[in-house]
Amino acid sequence: MTARNVLGQTLDRLGEAIVDGRYPAGLAIPPEPLLGGELGVSRTVVREAVKSLAAKGLLVTGPKLGTRVLPEAHWNWFDADVVRWKSRKGLSREFLRDLQELRRVVEPAGARLAAERATPADLAEIEAAWDGMRQAITQGGDYVAHDLRFHQGLLRASHNRMLVQMGQALGALLRTSFEISTRRADAPASSLPLHRAVLDAVRAGKPAAAERACLVLIAGAQADIEAVLASPRRRLPSLQAPAARLKARPKARIERA
Repeated sequence: MTARNVLGQTLDRLGEAIVDGRYPAGLAIPPEPLLGGELGVSRTVVREAVKSLAAKGLLVTGPKLGTRVLPEAHWNWFDADVVRWKSRKGLSREFLRDLQELRRVVEPAGARLAAERATPADLAEIEAAWDGMRQAITQGGDYVAHDLRFHQGLLRASHNRMLVQMGQALGALLRTSFEISTRRADAPASSLPLHRAVLDAVRAGKPAAAERACLVLIAGAQADIEAVLASPRRRLPSLQAPAARLKARPKARIERA
């Protein structure tokens, strides 16, 4: 195993342990020699992993503090690793609430700007993403990947550099949302015409209509998530693996409304 793989696995194990609450906020984690012994790695590897976790906002280090766990409010929720660790260990209702509220703030504004500024190349990219979603429903495949491509393409079409960068940072959060919402039976098929409405409004150059359609789309995703949370199991989802690929549904009726 390469040094990079060892560091990556150590980072994963420590990150998950913190997110899982095994090292509570405000308390110090074990010293490097002890952690190295527990994880079977060198002190150098532990030190590098701690540096990475500090950069992600999970830890703080200091000469008199030692290395202590920071509260969740300090964590970098735009970091893909942090989102992945949280997803594996189980998502809280507060996490999902914050995510949907963030989507309602950012994405409709991006759709409005996209309707004003999208180039033919932008529209072709979003159209290709929508078609990939449609094919995943009718022929089977990775619906979530195309869904993410659609939303990030929409933000890129805004041609606002800050929104574009936010879209990149939002990637892991959006994927988490999509992986949950698509667990509801028929959610992808019912969501597809809502995506189409956003795309058609952007293509027609109608900013207000694009913004409204995006809000409707996000509301639909919220309803799907609520349905998943209200399932008989009464357990919040833990995403140990990416969303399953859809099975082919050649008879599925796809609306272009």
